[in-house]
Amino acid sequence: YHTDEVCQSSGINAEYGGFNNIPKQIPDIYTIGTEQEVNKLTDSVREELARAGFTEVLTFSLCSRDDISSNLRIPKAIDNAVQIANPKTYEFQVVRTQLLPGILKTVSCNRKMPLPLKLFEVSDVVIQQEEADTGCQNLRNVCALYCGKTSGFEVVHGVLDRLMMALNEKDYSIQQSGDPMFFSGRGADVILGSKKIGHLGILHPEVLEKFEISLPCSVLEINLEPLI
Repeated sequence: YHTDEVCQSSGINAEYGGFNNIPKQIPDIYTIGTEQEVNKLTDSVREELARAGFTEVLTFSLCSRDDISSNLRIPKAIDNAVQIANPKTYEFQVVRTQLLPGILKTVSCNRKMPLPLKLFEVSDVVIQQEEADTGCQNLRNVCALYCGKTSGFEVVHGVLDRLMMALNEKDYSIQQSGDPMFFSGRGADVILGSKKIGHLGILHPEVLEKFEISLPCSVLEINLEPLI
């Protein structure tokens, strides 16, 4: 038993003479449980991507430092990550800041599956946030990846348009970016209003090599919370 549990049990025994003797009463506060808006949005996004022929995956929340930094050609990304103080294995050193590394590992482990591979995940990532009580912040992201004999950029671009149409969101655009994880001139930022909420593009060959993938891949990853 935990020390707090022992103390709590002792207090209840002293006051009431056991758990079974605690008087029953209706709570003073009346509450109704409802689903959080971010979870409603998550379910809608899952349904749309499934209809588009993508398969959902569930990957680990922890990964190695290299997975979110040097393997994606963005070494400074490690500065924004929440690190584990005493990691037991190389694979679980930090909390993921993107969903992409986990999906790339899934592709790497399923290279013998029929092409194309169309995978997605909707889950939380964690970044450092000094203003927060815990020093970090959870963000709900969606990541969709296409892997085949061709890059399939038009597929992930179509996924973005489909999601925005399903959510009745028209105030978005894409702007070319110089993100090093993407092939030169083949990457773009996703802009909602005037704020960047994600990116899409064709992954750089060096990124694919780090994850032992020999086929071209295109990816879309955006933060869903601004769309609520």
